[in-house]
Amino acid sequence: MNDANQEYIVINGARENNLKNVSLRIPKRKITLFTGVSGSGKSSIVFDTIAAESTRLLNENFSMFVRTFLPRYPQPDTDGIENLSMAVIVDQKRLGGGSHSTMGTITDISPILRLLYSRVGQPHIGGVNMFSFNDPQGMCPECNGIGRKLGVDMSKAVDRSKSLNEGAIGLPDYSVGGWDWNMIVQTGDFDPDKKLSDYSDTVLEQLLYGKARKVKMDFAGKATNITVEGVIEKFTGKYIRQDVKTKSERTQKMVAPFITEGTCTSCHGARLSQAALNCRINGSNIADLSAMEVGQLIRTVREIEDPVAAPIVKSLTERLQHLVDIGLSYLTLDRETDTLSGGESQRVKMVKHLSGSLVDVTYIFDEPSVGLHPRDVHRLNELLEKLRDKGNTVIVVEHDPDVIKRADHVVDVGPHAGSRGGTIVYEGSYPGLLEAGTLTGTHMKRPLQLKRDCRQASGKLPITGASLHNLKNVSVDIPTGVLTVVTGVAGSGKSTLINDVFLARHSDAIVIDQSAIGVSTRSNPATYTGIMDDVRKAFAAANQVNQGLFSFNSKGACEHCQGLGVVYTDIGFLDSVKLPCEVCGGRRFKEEVLGYKLNGKSIAEVLEMTVEQALEFFQLKEVMRKLQAMSDVGLNYITLGQPLSTLSGGECQRIKLASELHKKGSIYVMDEPTTGLHMSDIGHLLEIMNRLVDAGNTVIVIEHNLEVISQADWIIDMGPDGGSQGGEVIFEGTPSQIIHSERSITGSYLK
Repeated sequence: MNDANQEYIVINGARENNLKNVSLRIPKRKITLFTGVSGSGKSSIVFDTIAAESTRLLNENFSMFVRTFLPRYPQPDTDGIENLSMAVIVDQKRLGGGSHSTMGTITDISPILRLLYSRVGQPHIGGVNMFSFNDPQGMCPECNGIGRKLGVDMSKAVDRSKSLNEGAIGLPDYSVGGWDWNMIVQTGDFDPDKKLSDYSDTVLEQLLYGKARKVKMDFAGKATNITVEGVIEKFTGKYIRQDVKTKSERTQKMVAPFITEGTCTSCHGARLSQAALNCRINGSNIADLSAMEVGQLIRTVREIEDPVAAPIVKSLTERLQHLVDIGLSYLTLDRETDTLSGGESQRVKMVKHLSGSLVDVTYIFDEPSVGLHPRDVHRLNELLEKLRDKGNTVIVVEHDPDVIKRADHVVDVGPHAGSRGGTIVYEGSYPGLLEAGTLTGTHMKRPLQLKRDCRQASGKLPITGASLHNLKNVSVDIPTGVLTVVTGVAGSGKSTLINDVFLARHSDAIVIDQSAIGVSTRSNPATYTGIMDDVRKAFAAANQVNQGLFSFNSKGACEHCQGLGVVYTDIGFLDSVKLPCEVCGGRRFKEEVLGYKLNGKSIAEVLEMTVEQALEFFQLKEVMRKLQAMSDVGLNYITLGQPLSTLSGGECQRIKLASELHKKGSIYVMDEPTTGLHMSDIGHLLEIMNRLVDAGNTVIVIEHNLEVISQADWIIDMGPDGGSQGGEVIFEGTPSQIIHSERSITGSYLK
């Protein structure tokens, strides 16, 4: 590192959030790893200081006009940062994008595939846009390129074991003897006493789908022309072709049970026009290729021998290979981006950058190992090294020991969280970290212990014949009253088995996942856990006033900033500036409210307390219980008033866990709860899981973390690999048995 030519990013006196005047030198064109407990200040250095300043400086290069459309970053609280280069931030925010955004569109692989078909597909049908389901010329006209369409649920609409007189047609409007029913029977074409299953195909087709026709009927002695059409045809015209949402609420409720969303009957879900689907290369159309798993697709693309296609094939295989390298070979290009997990989203973003040609950029990764099985972590490391070797600076925030090992430079932040963190406890090489005696160093050296005395199940919750997504007719028993860990590589079917199949049958289970819990700046840990209600009552009682005064969303709000604590000022054509409100000084309450005290503290001072401080301050039983739960899940360091919108995915999951801890006799399902947790906190998490099980609950955890897996009572290992190569149960049993399983990849890593 002491190379005379080594350049550094230099930070002087950083004070964002809990940072205590931190000064740092980060070597450029190397991999620098930031580690430390959750809340120690890693993100404050990497995201709130380095990334924020880099983005702010970049945005300053644009014209005033362009800048009005960009997010506004304030200058971070530091004495100065030198030698920054442009930052590319690869975080775990899930990729949204709705039904028109797919894996192929987001990685820019689909446009290349369209180009391939427009050049060498037979019969030739025209340009690239003819192969895009987002373009009017390429989309299926029936479903507008969505691939799904509303239709009638035939199982509910028609009962073929009955006759018309017995009420074979279940649709509203067709009750026996009703107007629409009468019109059908009066045509004389349909025998009202014959079961529908005995009708000939032509007659049944006429009854259900017949187009509108005029029929002469006898009404009160007069011959009248009446329009009759097939039952399903008429219902579709009335409630599906016309948007049912325009009907009254009563009508919507009445017809909703008969309407189902199914695959479009014209394009069969491929979303494209018939012309595009008839254009083939080596017998496959573009939809066939988009539905193939990337691993298979690469092999298919390589078989295209047309010399015109050579450069396109080269570019395609290069990009697809990146997806394989990072362990996403089980995904398909037509997979909608909003169905990807946080870890998968992050890896897809990486692929996008790998294909780019920028150099001397700072790449910032936020826990890139999330959602990766230990087997695939080396692929991630190779990717980070590839980015570094192209001449980029790579900064990674990470807890996974296998990623930390491969760093050129390690910065350990701590020693603890919140106000007890915010300093650098070690910086240097990886071998030096092991000897440094910090929390991280000490935990890196601890050997893994397999659980020996596993609990016996009290019963079982069977899953039988599950075939959703890539599951291959899976039948497995989930034991009750024990801690079950479901493992397997990414894409092996863990989430499908538990989050989709199991939860569909046990909808009363308590699900603790990583989805955000509140995007508003007005919700915070105190309001989310319900502590705030008790605190307001206590303040109101102590001061004999209305409790609405102690809410910044109600009577107590500072009138100048409406209880937000900040004021946005627009300075003409310049950026709008977010400043603390000068009336309440950012405390969000009216002056008079701050005069009311509880045990010598105002409501604003209480909201500024960390969970740890609040535990010492309060004596209220219910408040103590909720605070203790937050402390137990490792959230000692967050303040009661911190906006929920600023919590990370792992913190969101732990605050949900804290608010669900007191329930008994339930099923708990947790999805990778170690996300964002330092090695030293995993022990606490395991204590909580064990406490839940000891209280009579069934706990099911989807997890890649070896320490959690080693402490399970029962392991269900999915695999053997991802996608079509996965979807089977490879192993069921205890930790000490899995290490002898020949087929289990997880077992070999536990060994």
